[in-house]
Amino acid sequence: MEKGEEMRNKQVIFRDYIESTRSPIESDFVINTEKKIHLEVPQGSNGVLVKNLYLSCDPYMYILMKDIKDAYVFTSYTPGSVITGFGVAKVLDSRHPNFKKGDLVWGITGWEEYSLITKLEELFKIEHTDVPLSYYTGILGMPGLTAHFGFHEVCAPKKGEYVFVSAAVGAVGQLVGQFAKLMGCYVVGSAGSQEKVELLKNKFGFDAAFNYKEEHDLDAALKRCFPEGVDIYFDNVGGKMLDAVLLNMRNHGRIALCGMITQYNLLEQVEGVNNLMNLLYKRVRMEGFAAFDYFPFYSKFLESVLPYIREGKIIYVEDVAEGLENAPSAFVGLFSGHNVGKQVVAIAQD
Repeated sequence: MEKGEEMRNKQVIFRDYIESTRSPIESDFVINTEKKIHLEVPQGSNGVLVKNLYLSCDPYMYILMKDIKDAYVFTSYTPGSVITGFGVAKVLDSRHPNFKKGDLVWGITGWEEYSLITKLEELFKIEHTDVPLSYYTGILGMPGLTAHFGFHEVCAPKKGEYVFVSAAVGAVGQLVGQFAKLMGCYVVGSAGSQEKVELLKNKFGFDAAFNYKEEHDLDAALKRCFPEGVDIYFDNVGGKMLDAVLLNMRNHGRIALCGMITQYNLLEQVEGVNNLMNLLYKRVRMEGFAAFDYFPFYSKFLESVLPYIREGKIIYVEDVAEGLENAPSAFVGLFSGHNVGKQVVAIAQD
């Protein structure tokens, strides 16, 4: 490929806003193979042109498919436009002094083969390539920041505490549980299949796990796993699970609200939480947060997590779909529990 060369640029296009009461389906997306792009940054731009290598499928993207203004950190997608999300890419051309041709980067990019990125505030140069590049969509990217700071800063853990993680095989949950074990905590996770339960216990080192789909009484399941109660709950699901955990919190416990995946179909009529009085009775702190709050501390995060990876103290599982055309089905699978581990789409080689 030469600078200025015109290339076809396969894209995933967002068809239209979806109803708030259903999950995404593949027909919400259109694969466009007709778009062409010149492989150079236009004169007057301060951006970079990148070749996308890996794309990240993340639950928050579902919220952006609804016609809700400022429903999350980002605004909703625009119908007819390219889907955007976190990804790993290689710089082909740059008019910005902080990036040069050949640099590897991660940050917000398009679901397409090539992207012109002009918002560079949250584009990070990849300096460490002794780990898989795809890790920068997960353990070394936004999910890793979420897990690390959500657990260590929001939850303020202490050695020996009792920790519960929902959606524990997901990109964030699998890391939170392992961070907790490294601190000497007792850790239990919930997941949606027996396969995932076994993965939590036998691969990620959780002390116990249960399949929430097989539990008729979540309160009873938590009491079985935590007879003395829960010190820390890392919540990825909200809804009935959060309500049950509130009944089982210990005095001065902490709840980190990371995600509400059970409520994303219910944004106009979310499930009520009935047990909030337990926050008062047991002096529990519950706090919402987002990884974006901690982007300024990315270097500190790498200093903490890279040694764990290199020394084999953290295991990270990815579910990799091959090809940009398979990105919609990979994303849709998040909401039926199809993926095992972090869902990644590989679209090109470095």
